[in-house]
Amino acid sequence: MRTSLPAPALLAFGLIFGASQAANAAEIEIRDAYVRTASPVAKSGAAFMVIENHGTVDDRLIAASTDGAAISELHTSRQTDTGMMQMLPVTEGFAISAGTTRALARGGDHIMLMGLTSTLKDGDIVHFTLQFEKAGLVEVDLPLDMAR
Repeated sequence: MRTSLPAPALLAFGLIFGASQAANAAEIEIRDAYVRTASPVAKSGAAFMVIENHGTVDDRLIAASTDGAAISELHTSRQTDTGMMQMLPVTEGFAISAGTTRALARGGDHIMLMGLTSTLKDGDIVHFTLQFEKAGLVEVDLPLDMAR
């Protein structure tokens, strides 16, 4: 036998679930964020930021998307046995424990952008949607900063 909730109960569930997601998203703070490319005509770049989890629950950045690039992936830079630096996708995401900060910084964890959709110049804004495991979606606008 299939049962379903009456419309008012579904509406109440949606409002409670939505409020919970919004509260979780409010516990994530993005600061010192920017995008950098090698040159104005580059076809790739990276996004960097500091993620603060002000909440009491561990969370994880699991994806990032932008209309500014064909592909955006979570990446990290690691040194190989031969001393070469290598960028690798991070499929498990970046953990941000409750009450801590996680830096996505040059030479380490970052959001890799491949197939930039336009020529970017210093100060241009790139809009991102960050997807967190618990907090849900967080929208951010990152300036292109070639000075960093």
